Amino acid sequence: MVKIKICGMRRLEDIEMANKYKPDYIGFVFAESPRKVSYEQANELSSHLDEDIVPVGVFVNEHMKLIVNLFKDGIIRMAQLHGDEDENYIRNLKDKSIEETGKEIPIINAIEIKPNDVNCDNSNEKLLEWRDSSSDYFILDSGKGSGKTFDWSLIDRNSEFFKNSIFLAGGLSSENLTLAIDEFNPFAVDLSSSVETDGFKDEEKIREIIEIIDNYR
Repeated sequence: MVKIKICGMRRLEDIEMANKYKPDYIGFVFAESPRKVSYEQANELSSHLDEDIVPVGVFVNEHMKLIVNLFKDGIIRMAQLHGDEDENYIRNLKDKSIEETGKEIPIINAIEIKPNDVNCDNSNEKLLEWRDSSSDYFILDSGKGSGKTFDWSLIDRNSEFFKNSIFLAGGLSSENLTLAIDEFNPFAVDLSSSVETDGFKDEEKIREIIEIIDNYR
């Protein structure tokens, strides 16, 4: 069973589409991006979100206080980290969330697979560095919101790293989603720009993606 996250939600219309088509997760971007939302915007949008859909906050080297406050206020229920956050940061963030709310915030840690990871060994060594992380999930991507597919051949799908729950991102669309799922069997897939037209979420594209995912649910 494969889950789906649609990232970069920033309008009430986006939330209405999510409530209609029921992705498992949606993402609010708090890092610099055309899709960036403020605390107040995310609060308003999250208040209209179906409770069965998990709101995820996307951050790059963010101060922990903001993340914990968003979690405490129920605006997000998970944090996705795309910066230079190390294992110490992740553990501290979890500890602070427990101190403030009595609950531990689930964390998706992003690992960028870059072209300069020139061979399979380099990429897989990079993955194995996180083998024993306290992160709950990992997301493999080609870069922060790049919208580009990374070279899948760089990844050893039999690696011990894949005992973890993996979100697959980067350039996924209706054209390659089935191939990506068959290739990686990920826990979830993450899409953003490929379900947009002129920079805004497109209902027809979301519907098409959900129809594909329904084959794996």
